[in-house]
Amino acid sequence: MTDSETPDQLDAKHDRNREQRIAAIKRWVSYIQSEPPEVWGPQQNAVVNGQLTAAQHAATSAAHQQHVADVAQDILAIQDEDSDTTDLRTDR
Repeated sequence: MTDSETPDQLDAKHDRNREQRIAAIKRWVSYIQSEPPEVWGPQQNAVVNGQLTAAQHAATSAAHQQHVADVAQDILAIQDEDSDTTDLRTDR
């Protein structure tokens, strides 16, 4: 294998990973559309809670934690702006 093949292989791996993520999302959407929230809600909560627990046990610096909080605030601000814009459009 030459060095010139490495980026192509990495791109192919990224493409496969992306396709697998999209397929998993489609399966999840199909599942939640076919089952009531009482069934899939606790399952989703268990996944999210597990991720939160893992994140809390990860050794992260104060700077990284602050960065995450800043990004979360930015996302919320964008969502608020989008909802304000949506509200304006629906008032017409």
